[in-house]
Amino acid sequence: MRGAKSAKWVAIAAVVALGVTACGGGGGDKGSDSKAAIDPNGKFSVEVGEPQNPLQPANTMESNGSIVIKSLFAGLVDYDESGKIVYVNADSIDSKDNKTFTVKLKSGWKFHDGTPVTADSYVKAWNWAANPANKQTNSFWFSDIQGYDDVAPAKGAPKADKMSGLKVVDDSTFTITLSKPIPYFVYKLGYEVFDPLPESFYKDPKAAGEHPIGNGPYKFVSWQHKKQIEVAKFADYKGPNAAKNGGVLFKNYTSLETAYEDLKSGNVDVLRQIAPKDLPVYKTDLGDRAVDKAYSAIQTIAVAFYTKQWKDIDPKVLQGLSMAIDRDTITKTVLQGTREPATGWVAKGVLGYQPNAAGDVTTYNPAKAKELIKAGGGVPGNAISIQYNADGGHKEWVEAVCNSITKATGVKCTGDSKADFQADLNARDAHQVKSLYRSGWVLDYPFNSNFIRDLFGTKSDGNQGGFSNKKIDDEIAAADSASSLDESEKKYQEIEKQLPDYMPSIPLWYYKVNAGYSDKVTGVAYAQDGDPILTGVQVKK
Repeated sequence: MRGAKSAKWVAIAAVVALGVTACGGGGGDKGSDSKAAIDPNGKFSVEVGEPQNPLQPANTMESNGSIVIKSLFAGLVDYDESGKIVYVNADSIDSKDNKTFTVKLKSGWKFHDGTPVTADSYVKAWNWAANPANKQTNSFWFSDIQGYDDVAPAKGAPKADKMSGLKVVDDSTFTITLSKPIPYFVYKLGYEVFDPLPESFYKDPKAAGEHPIGNGPYKFVSWQHKKQIEVAKFADYKGPNAAKNGGVLFKNYTSLETAYEDLKSGNVDVLRQIAPKDLPVYKTDLGDRAVDKAYSAIQTIAVAFYTKQWKDIDPKVLQGLSMAIDRDTITKTVLQGTREPATGWVAKGVLGYQPNAAGDVTTYNPAKAKELIKAGGGVPGNAISIQYNADGGHKEWVEAVCNSITKATGVKCTGDSKADFQADLNARDAHQVKSLYRSGWVLDYPFNSNFIRDLFGTKSDGNQGGFSNKKIDDEIAAADSASSLDESEKKYQEIEKQLPDYMPSIPLWYYKVNAGYSDKVTGVAYAQDGDPILTGVQVKK
């Protein structure tokens, strides 16, 4: 996520579920302005950054690309705000044993090129994405499916180019057989990595990433790199979330401050986040167009365990750094009360969230912090840096965290700024992080495994820092093999309670959407993943 997406990395300091309605008290627009005439063909603009990768569903692990992918593609399921499964392209998904699932598709669905969406559209897309030769960022998401290890073995040459666990029954039916039962597998199917692809994709996948053809509520129009992406309403869309507008312009910004000025002057319609410097004034500026709403994401400081500094580090050192951070003061001052200090690794609003999972590790205690760092052998070099993207409004809080750590422990701490989110992610992917890096993770599906397995499992795509622990891997496998959803949830809760002993990352705070929109639009609401619900926005005449 999402990063957020997808699995999603979240680009902004704070940063589509279906059926989500705006909450009162600043959750978004409560509905259309009854006095305003609506243009059903009107287009509106949204603030984003440049996507890291081509627009391929299995190649997007950050929020700038994910919001576009979700507009262009529709998968089997989504979720409402309570976390309940909502069928989208699937008519049903049935299983008697949590191992073999029979998927039946709704009839009449088409891709934007007019070709039908069939069972093979899913099976072929998943096999292609799982194949390591195609270098898809999220290929490991298919590892639960039987035969994945033959297609993408950890060592040696592939033994097959298709996963044995995927079978097409007929045009509207296919089966998924997992290598072992997973009680929450249907939840995972809501992540965009599991979207279908049209036959035309395979003729030139690279070109298809520049001009994607999906099956979602919007169809692709154009992509002017580092300027904007335009999509238009797809009139033949069959899903439950048809667009109430004519399309969306995803406008690229390298500064949230600039985006906010453009919002006030009417040059952009919907923001995903307000810059820290504008948080004190945005509610006064925007009035009832200001948004203040919690969503399921968490900010952490991740560790580049592959570096000389952190390889084989005693977790006590990381525990000490964590306890040197005054989260209460930073969230109240620098972040203007728009964040809530985290007490664990799983974000609020997902199944399995539990308060105080981290114990004392997230409690500010300078004396204990120094004691733990000393007991763990000290911070190598007695200096750390925190990498972050300069276009996401992170500079202020990174400096505040560094000041808190240095004041409490004497450890020198500096920010390591990258020009934009794309550069930040590229450095992570290339294992070029010098010390630590800021990591924001937004739910891909509303179950606690998404914040544990998908970030801290040794082979997981979201594990960019190189954390690896056999005991945790074994317990993740046991949680995945639980006989029921409830049992799996409880096992993951037990794993989370053990994480302070290993410190795979340092939890900071839970996110909120602090955003706003122009007076040109109405019907604006934000989903559980923090993104604006594009299809519900209405454009005034």
